[in-house]
Amino acid sequence: MKFLLDQDVYALTERFLRELMYDVKTASELGLSRALDSDLLKMAGEQGRIFVTRDRDYGNLVFVHHAGNGVIYLRVLPSDMDEVHAELKKVLEAYSEDELSKSFVVVEKARHRIRKIE
Repeated sequence: MKFLLDQDVYALTERFLRELMYDVKTASELGLSRALDSDLLKMAGEQGRIFVTRDRDYGNLVFVHHAGNGVIYLRVLPSDMDEVHAELKKVLEAYSEDELSKSFVVVEKARHRIRKIE
């Protein structure tokens, strides 16, 4: 699976995904650390990447403005990082890249919710 990480995603999450051998790019690596949210979603789509963020505003962009495709929204604090990473791993094992690229997934401690993007 391929991911584009928003600038607000913790470095520990980036390292976690890389250790699982996923193809990870960050907004800053692509020179997009100051890009608009809509531009980040567009870039993720153009590169065939699932967008990962801690910013809840992406739900509005995806469902109201029909921007972008697959988004994983991490509801994570430094204090519950390990639990959220464990749930994220479950999500990545349970769903295919194709399913995730057409969904908005909220991942939090000990649970997740997935909603198809239509």
